[in-house]
Amino acid sequence: MRCEDIALLLPAAVDANQPVEPAVQEHIESCLRCQAELARYRRMLRGLQLLRTQFLEPAPGLLSATLAAIEEASERRAIHSLLTGKRLAYAGAIGGALAAAAGTAAAVLMHRARRRTVPAH
Repeated sequence: MRCEDIALLLPAAVDANQPVEPAVQEHIESCLRCQAELARYRRMLRGLQLLRTQFLEPAPGLLSATLAAIEEASERRAIHSLLTGKRLAYAGAIGGALAAAAGTAAAVLMHRARRRTVPAH
């Protein structure tokens, strides 16, 4: 068998629930290139499994900084709208800022709630 053929079968070889054919196993055992590729797959799976159990805490003040940036952007947009006479844009900027602020707050709250309810392995 060629390494190119084996490379397509390596993800199955990493999965403990799926046995590989003896010819594939023999090639992997005798080929350093395929052994290295198999080791990379295993490292990648371990890294992905670690991501399931690690949670990042938002930086202190992230929510308030985000809301302040949204408010500042909406104020600039509102001033621009007043100067150009587009009052509809003013209302849209305010509505957009409120929607973005609500979305950001909901995302932070959902993240915190999920962090509390998901058990670490």
